Amino acid sequence: MSEYNEASGTAPYAGAVPAEQLTCGIQFLSDFWREKYLQEYIKNGGSKIKFITGRMGSGKTHFLRLMTSIAREENYKTIQFSAREIWMHDFKEIYVEILKQCDIMECLEAVSRHLIQEMGFDFQEIPEGMKFIDYLSENGSGDAITKREIRSQLRQIFLDNPMLDNNFALACSMLTGGILGYPVLEEQNRDILLLWLRGDRSVKLSQLRTLGFYPSRITKYNARHMLRSLAEITRMGGYSGLFITIDNLEILISRSSLEPLHYTKMKREDTYESIRQLIDDIDSMKNIMFVYAFDRELTDNENTGIKSYQALWMRIQNEIVGERFNRFSDMVDLDRLAAQEYSPEVIVSISRSIADLQNNLSAAPLDLNAAEGIAEQARTGAVGIPKLIQIAMQEVNPDV
Repeated sequence: MSEYNEASGTAPYAGAVPAEQLTCGIQFLSDFWREKYLQEYIKNGGSKIKFITGRMGSGKTHFLRLMTSIAREENYKTIQFSAREIWMHDFKEIYVEILKQCDIMECLEAVSRHLIQEMGFDFQEIPEGMKFIDYLSENGSGDAITKREIRSQLRQIFLDNPMLDNNFALACSMLTGGILGYPVLEEQNRDILLLWLRGDRSVKLSQLRTLGFYPSRITKYNARHMLRSLAEITRMGGYSGLFITIDNLEILISRSSLEPLHYTKMKREDTYESIRQLIDDIDSMKNIMFVYAFDRELTDNENTGIKSYQALWMRIQNEIVGERFNRFSDMVDLDRLAAQEYSPEVIVSISRSIADLQNNLSAAPLDLNAAEGIAEQARTGAVGIPKLIQIAMQEVNPDV
């Protein structure tokens, strides 16, 4: 999408430009992430948490959108939301939002197709809308031995998988059985299982016990374990993994009455503790990458920002800061990246890309003198280079 106006939450360039069409300058980092993380480390079973920071207008939201687009190209399930929309202090809320965007039934349908292949059948030969067990019965193969093999395959795929929580595995096994047609799962019971997976408190545990299912409720204490299971189901469904972006984390220290969510000191510190726990648990997960983005005030404010919670700050601060921008760093400062990579020539190229994408608005690119002025202004100003380019182009074209 187009470069994002982080102050107002709106895109300043009309036309809903796909993020992958505006990569000049930021490719230095996005291409590196694609190769080292999405194509290699995460895909091969790794897990990672990254933090993106910078001044207002430094391109944080645009970078999240660009990386989400790239992750989608690399066959990841992508999840994106804002801290302005979802409470951050209770990890169950984060897990539920990820599950909501993940479409777990699609993954389980892919698992069911794999099971059919493992049993020596071709799922493509099953007529659309027909369950596997009905296909077997029509072909004289729906005997007790075949049914026992289906149960055995379900147990091997789900219950014997050490990456899956036992309750999560049992629920997925029953849901997959419902897709196959055996073991039989009534639609009402399927809905109850899905509600439990979503942490819905309206589900009575007694309803689940009638299915031979004795789980505990999903809470902030076990939600990370459930997320680990969800990442594994996503991988089993044929995806490279989960790529999750969370924007606008600076809402934690906002005092504006206009914000949709307001964080008390307790909720803010619970959020910091939740992130700290996720960092400590991330190595127990596989095929998952988190990217949090926030305005640099969240690190600069020592009273209410991340530095006020030492247990978290000690884990995410960069111990050694070299002269060159470190693309492996878990704390990514887009202002520092811009200072290194956004020369006046690159700034001109960025303005040309924007002008080309917005040709219907006759947006003229900046000249080298204007670009040099922007580079100089960015060294001491409170606004990032991408936003300064936008402002300069609007001044040149007041009708834009």
